[in-house]
This record gives sequence, structure tokens and C-alpha cells, in this order.
Amino acid sequence: MKKLFLYHKHDLDFWVYFAILVFSFFALPLLSRNAGMSGDEPMHMSQAENVLRFYQTLGKDTLAVTPTGRDENLHQYGQLADNISLLIAKMLPIEDILWVRHTVNALFGWLGILFASLLAYRIRKKWLAAIMTAVLLFFSPLYLGHSFNNLKDIPFAATMMMGIYFIFRFLQTFPNPSKKICIMLSVSIGLAIGVRVGGLLLIAFFGLFALCYLINERHNQKKQEAKKIKNEGEEANKISAPFPIKLWGKMLLYGLAIVVGGYVLGVLLWPFAIVSPIKNVQFAYAEMSQFGLFMQQVFEGHILWSDLLPWYYTPKYILITSPIAVIIGAIVYLTMGGLKKENRWATFVVYFSFIFPIFWIAYTGANVYGGWRHSLFVYPPMVVAAGLGFCALTDMVKNKYAKIMLTALPFLLLLNPIIFTIKNHPYEYVYFNRFVGGIKGAYGNYEMDYYYHSCRELSEWVQHDVQQNGTPDNTRKIRVATWAPEIVKYFFRKDTADFSIEFTRWKERGYSDWDYAIFTITGMYPELLRNKKAFPPQNTVYQVKVDGVPIGIVLKREDRNDYYGHLAMQNEQTSEAIDYLKKALKHDDHNEQALNDLITIYKDRQNVDSALLLAKHWTSFNRGNPSAFNHLATLYIANDDLKNALRAAHTITQLNIRDISGLWLAANIYVEQGKPNDALQCLYKLLHVRKNFKPAYGLMAQIYEEAGYKENAKQMIDIMNRIP
Repeated sequence: MKKLFLYHKHDLDFWVYFAILVFSFFALPLLSRNAGMSGDEPMHMSQAENVLRFYQTLGKDTLAVTPTGRDENLHQYGQLADNISLLIAKMLPIEDILWVRHTVNALFGWLGILFASLLAYRIRKKWLAAIMTAVLLFFSPLYLGHSFNNLKDIPFAATMMMGIYFIFRFLQTFPNPSKKICIMLSVSIGLAIGVRVGGLLLIAFFGLFALCYLINERHNQKKQEAKKIKNEGEEANKISAPFPIKLWGKMLLYGLAIVVGGYVLGVLLWPFAIVSPIKNVQFAYAEMSQFGLFMQQVFEGHILWSDLLPWYYTPKYILITSPIAVIIGAIVYLTMGGLKKENRWATFVVYFSFIFPIFWIAYTGANVYGGWRHSLFVYPPMVVAAGLGFCALTDMVKNKYAKIMLTALPFLLLLNPIIFTIKNHPYEYVYFNRFVGGIKGAYGNYEMDYYYHSCRELSEWVQHDVQQNGTPDNTRKIRVATWAPEIVKYFFRKDTADFSIEFTRWKERGYSDWDYAIFTITGMYPELLRNKKAFPPQNTVYQVKVDGVPIGIVLKREDRNDYYGHLAMQNEQTSEAIDYLKKALKHDDHNEQALNDLITIYKDRQNVDSALLLAKHWTSFNRGNPSAFNHLATLYIANDDLKNALRAAHTITQLNIRDISGLWLAANIYVEQGKPNDALQCLYKLLHVRKNFKPAYGLMAQIYEEAGYKENAKQMIDIMNRIP
């Protein structure tokens, strides 16, 4: 290190770069201090406790390697950063584990910046390339925001970047790489596997890049031999350069030693792999490749299932959430020197590292969700390309002032994300660029606070409000409802005597008795979010806003008539229920729970006209709720308005392809209209979603029977009878 400083003591760019590294090293942990808890943290904190006991008992406590309920895949993660954080908190000791976790994660984020910028320097041999890469990555809001509390994707991105850097250094110095480079490459592979089984990708990268290197060397050897023969006056077709078996053998030996060392380290850092180093690693990789958890995601203004997203989901998210400066820089490098003969090898390494995984996700239709956080590891190499692009741009001109202007260009292009970061900290990760009109253009069209960051600020506001205004009822605990109870509980951990936290879904919030309700907007119907008259609800008392739009809200109970009405309805006290629900709707005519209950009661009482009026009102302000259109379809059927009933039934299917009620209603309507073929098409689609839905087989049997296809009808009856 001393030699490095002495060598560059008169190099201004080096000292600027060093200052940026020092600044970011301290800034990232400080910025993470007031970040919220991510949606995955509660379960990974619990798993870290299991992992610690596994090591303490030398594997006798097996909870860390055992599937447990809804978190049954936790053992398939190495979760290195989580385990390090818990170990530090236990050793020091520190009560606020969240502070430790976020600090550790922020330092992993810094490592990503370090190795991305060092790679840019090694390729361009200029500290300006490192400066630009470091600044571009630090002021990438998505990367910065996830560096606060995403202990899965940021450590993985950092260790993958570290691995790519040392792969490049290894091949750059081959056939005589230093022991330090070999050890660090092996450590990088081990750390990446210790975070997530996807770290095996580094081994694949190493193998591919090494093979390409050797092929290139073989090609160069042949060219040299051809040149030599030509100079000696011999015919070029007589070239017979000896195969460089020693070079290939040396690469194989080095590669095996590095990969085996990295794999062993990765196994040692991961309890599930320790139990069975080959079988369990293969199993985890297969499971992660075909992830079985399907989630609904807001994309392009619609709610879609994560396993049925369009192929361009990840590429588009990268395009609309990355700073435009990064996108421009990555494109520029290909036209400003990246494809020159002397740069092609490095260009291939950098671009392949971020393009291939994106291509593979799109090609295989991988089950991804939560924006593109699962693919965040591709971003640092992309920023390296951008840094190289802007550096190459400055080299294009010789004029002093033109050079200064081009050097300033990436920083000027970063003004928008920098301003966003300053205004909206700690919610940087919800950033959208100007390609979609920023946050306001993306609101209701793409996922925002999908990781529940705002729950911290919302929880702290509730505590402050109670301190300022007192409790709603001194005879009991204050009830706080939320659909992220484990997160909210952490921030009320010192106030359990005064508060109770309970789980409530947004669409069912009126069915439970609470004093405050805490919700982020993730999972809410996009049509509702875009309706300013209906959202946020009128009993909203606090909002967490990003660029002027709410990503999290606190509701305070002003009226309990929806809750009382639901209780009366459950107790079959329908007259009382109607009175309560009417009062609830008078208080707030956008109360969807009250609308749902009152429509249901009216339908049961055959009061179709009143129910239809309410259903039409419901769909007027929220055209994204399948329940509203279900009511609408059945009410149109009751009124013998099959045309509108069919339209409403198809809307249900469009809103949620896994909601079979729309297909079932449509099939029955087609039967009524005398369109058996259309009915059968709906039923086949329905059975593709839910193959054990017995009534569908019964209706198909009826259709086949009436059409004279006795054998087909019998087959349907046989299948139906075999279903439990």
C-alpha cells in the first residue's frame, strides 16, 4: 500500500479516486442508519440464529438445514452477510441487530464499488476510468438503496464483481499469476457461493473466459508462426505450430486448484452444503433455477404473476431504473474503443458478465419478482462499461477545455439521480428514470416499495402520534394492523406493553378491529393507486412520499361501522349489518370491504338492483379488483344481461389469470347462449389453472352429452369421480 501511494504521489486522478473510496466507505454505513427493514430480513435474521447454533453444536442442531413452514427454502441460501452480522452483534454485543446488519451490508456495497472501479482501471490503465465507475455506481439509486438493507442481493453482487475482477487479473497475468491473485480468486468464488448458490456462476465464467483466453493465445501463436514462415519465404499452408500443451496444462492445474479451493470455502460457509457437499449444492441450484414461489407483480400498469411475466421484464426494468448516464456510457464504449483489437478481450469479459445473465433470464422465462433485484449482480459490470465509455470519450479530444467538458459529462448526466437521492433518502431504491417519467410516471405502473422500507418511518410516526395525542383507549393495548407484522414488530419491540401488532391484508383491513394500520403500496391494485379520489383513503393520517407520491401510509380508525357490519353479517344479523355498512359507506363511499359485504347481503336478499348499483360504483374507482367484477358478472346474469355479464367475466380473467371464477362464469354464460364450443374452450383454460376443479368436468360432461358425444361425456364423469 505504501509503495502504491508513493508511486502515485503526483497523480491527481489517483488521489481523487482514493478520496472517493474513503468517502463512500464511511458514507454508505452512515446512510444505512435510518433505512427500514427489508421484507426478507425477519426470516433471514431467524435463519442466522439457526446457522449459529449449527456451528456451535458442530452440526447437531439441524434446524438450519431443515425446511420450516413458509420459509422452507431458507436452508438453500448460504446467507453469508446475515451470519456475519449476527456473529458481530453477539460478540460485541449490540442489541440493535438491524444497525449491525445494515452496516455490514453497506460495506459489501462498498466492496462492489471498489472492485468495479479497480476493474475499470485495470482495463483502461487510467484512474479517471476508476473515478467515473465509482461515482456512477455510488449514485445509482437502486444499487445505493439496496446497499442499505438487502443482505442477499448486494453481497452477491459484490462478491460476483470481486470474482470477475480477479478472473480478469488472473488471465491478465497468466501464465505467471501471483499467489495473491489466485488466493483472492478462490476466496471470491467461496464468498459468492457462501451468499447464494448462484455463486457457482463464477466457476462457469472462469472456465469460459479461460477457454477463450487459451483459444486466443493459440490463434496468436499461429499468426506469429505464419509471419515467421512468410519472412523466411516459405508457403503459409505449411504452418504447423505445435500445440501449447504446457500452457493448457498449467491453466488446467491452476483452474482446478482455484475452483476446488473456492468450492470448499463456499461449502464451509453454508450449513446445507456441509451436510452433503455435492448432492445438496446440486439440489439448491436446481431449486433456485426453478423457483416455486409465484408472486403478483405490478408491471406496465397491470398485476401479473411472476412466473408469467413477459420475457422483457428484467431488461425493461434495467432500462427504466438505471441512471441514463450509465446506459449512455455503456453504449458509448462499444463505439469509442471497446471493439478495438487491443480492447476486445476486456470488452468481452465486461459485456458478457452483464449481458449473458440478462439474456438467460429472458430466454428461460425465469421466475423473478421485486423489480430486478435478483439480477443486481449484473449491474456493477454494466457500470464498468459505462465508466470505460466516458473515459474513452475524454481521450477522443485533445483540446484542454473540450476534455474538461467531456470529463464533466457523466457527472452532469447524474444530476437527476443525485437530486433524487438527496430529496428521497432512504428510499433511493424506488428510483425510476426519465424514460418512464420518473416516479410520477411509474406510479401505479411498476412496483415501488416492494421491500417494505417505509414501514420503519410509518411505525415511528405511530409511536410519536401516541406520545403526542395519547392512546385511543386506555383500557387495552393499542392495536396496529399491517401486512408486514414481523417488520413492524421489530420497531415496536420496546413498546410491547402498549402496542399489539396483528396481520391484516389491505383488501381485508375493514374486517378487523385496529386503531392504526400501516401499509406500503406494494400489492395494491394499480387502478386504485392511480385514482386520486379513492387513494389514499380519507382516514390516512400520515404518508411516506417519494417525489410527491405516497409509497406508504398510516390509517387511523375514525369509524368502525365496517368492522361492526362484518361481525353482524357473520352472525347472520343482516338487518343490523346493513345499517352498519350503510353508515360505513356514508363515511367513506370508497370503502371496498363495506361494499363487498353490502353487495353480498343484497344478493342474498335478491335485491339485485341495489347490489348492481353498488357494484358499478365499485368498478368506477377501482377497475383492478376481480371481486368487484365477480359481483358485477353474477348480478348481470341475475338480470339476464348476458352480454355485460360475459364482458365482466372476461375482465376477471384479464385481471388475474389464476382466478378461475371468470372462466367458470364465462363457460356457464356460453352454455346459456348456446355456444358449447366457446364454453369448452373456457373450461379447458380453467382446468389448465386448476385441474382438480370437479364442477368443470361435470359441465363438460353435460355439454358432450347434449352434443351426442357419449364417450367423451363418460370420460369426463370418470375423471370427476376420481378427484377426491
